[in-house]
Amino acid sequence: MAAHRITNPVISAALATGLLLPLAAHAEEEAMATDRPDAVESSNVVGQGRFQVETSFASESNKVDGVKTTTRMTPTLLRYGLTENTELRLETDGFMRESGERGFADVSLGLKWHTQDGDDATGRPALGWLFHADLDSGSQAFRGHGVRPSVRMVAEWELPQDWSVGVMPGVLADTNEDGKHFVAGSLAVVLGKSWTDAFRTFVEVAGHQLTSAKNGGSVVTYDVGMAYLITPTLQVDTAMSIGANEHTPDRQWTVGLSVKF
Repeated sequence: MAAHRITNPVISAALATGLLLPLAAHAEEEAMATDRPDAVESSNVVGQGRFQVETSFASESNKVDGVKTTTRMTPTLLRYGLTENTELRLETDGFMRESGERGFADVSLGLKWHTQDGDDATGRPALGWLFHADLDSGSQAFRGHGVRPSVRMVAEWELPQDWSVGVMPGVLADTNEDGKHFVAGSLAVVLGKSWTDAFRTFVEVAGHQLTSAKNGGSVVTYDVGMAYLITPTLQVDTAMSIGANEHTPDRQWTVGLSVKF
């Protein structure tokens, strides 16, 4: 049987409008800002009533005293906008596998507060604050000790030629292997370049934990990566990291997907 042609111009126009509406919505949507794949978070929040999922697969390798260990994990961040300037956050390294051990990582609950927009004319940075608490909620093999709070501040500057700089200092509390509480610092600096409206790259130095050897030592990485916006609400990304010292895993790579609803 031959297919029927649609000859009514009103029906044709309605169908065309229905097909083009999603494209128009994407065109008008402000491009999403993600907190991955670099360590320096974005100062932006997702917007009131919006929900954003940032998930990934990551592999980490380390060699100590001739023994190589590989850890695979599924880092995931869930973000929900309470207001135009605040968001709730749930973050975890997800399902993990290391040296035959399998299980789930701890969960971190947090709040991000965007306190200031940037101003290119005056050089004023965009500012945000992050308040998190890591909970000892994971599987026995991957569980931390107690509640570990942290506070971080993010400052971002837009530079000429589509370059940008981000700085994220912070402070965190944890417990060492002897069961003693300690306070450590953190500091990350990222240099980014937007090659197009959809494609950006970055290089970064990230001090995830800055403390003495008795508390696990300073964990510092050199990072490089890229992100591509397929649509304003859909991003793919990848990154690689090299450990800067003996207290840091030798290498890590990740590939991720982020979606905004």
